[in-house]
Amino acid sequence: MMSTVPDQLIQLSHALSNPRRGYVIIGEGNTSLRTDDKSFWVKASGQQLATIAADGFAHIQFDRIMRLFETPPQTLTEERELLRAALLDDAAAFPSVETSFHAMLLLDCHANCIAHTHPISINRLMCSQHAQMFASHRTCPDEVVLCGPESVFVPYTDPGLPLALEIRTRVQQYVEKYGEAPKVILLANHGVIALGQTTTEALNITDMCVKSAEILWGALAIGGPVFLSEEQVMHIYRRPDEIYRRKMFTGLLEESPS
Repeated sequence: MMSTVPDQLIQLSHALSNPRRGYVIIGEGNTSLRTDDKSFWVKASGQQLATIAADGFAHIQFDRIMRLFETPPQTLTEERELLRAALLDDAAAFPSVETSFHAMLLLDCHANCIAHTHPISINRLMCSQHAQMFASHRTCPDEVVLCGPESVFVPYTDPGLPLALEIRTRVQQYVEKYGEAPKVILLANHGVIALGQTTTEALNITDMCVKSAEILWGALAIGGPVFLSEEQVMHIYRRPDEIYRRKMFTGLLEESPS
């Protein structure tokens, strides 16, 4: 029986595109949600998050997409053919060009939901000389709690499989350093990717990353930021009460704080 698009994925897409947030306009951004270990839903190419409905998502086989990483296609035409072959429904809309990084992050990082947006606040920094500084530093405790001790920074790379391959390399470096997957990936001159266990967490991470960008933007305007030290960041990130709050913000909390 064919799986249906979960309501929470549609709701997340609409929330991210709320004009008051300023995260995406027109066809910008894409979202995805794991179905099971074999497949996931991802926004189809040309769809708008603000108006997307169930027929605006493509149901994709993980294994077909992951083969692209083993043997990268030589042309865009070949890549498109392989994306089409990954569809579980031949009549479905064509998947987003960013489908490959969604598949890779859902699998490699054991995430359940991916939200990719182009917020104005974040892209002010991603299109500036301060992009990498924003990724590698933290200004406030709640930024640490929701967004992790730092973000993965990816220099500008052509969208599609080239970007997915570069993201994978940078994510592996992060995992080697911290022993766990990142929550935020920042793309130079492009935007942000939030990795969540739920759609609620993906939205919360995006919101907090945007707030943090606004804070840094303001601090730069009035003389320069004062960042939390690495020791302070890791202390906050490992505090039992902050771990409890981090679980609570996913919407999946089952345990009481110790």
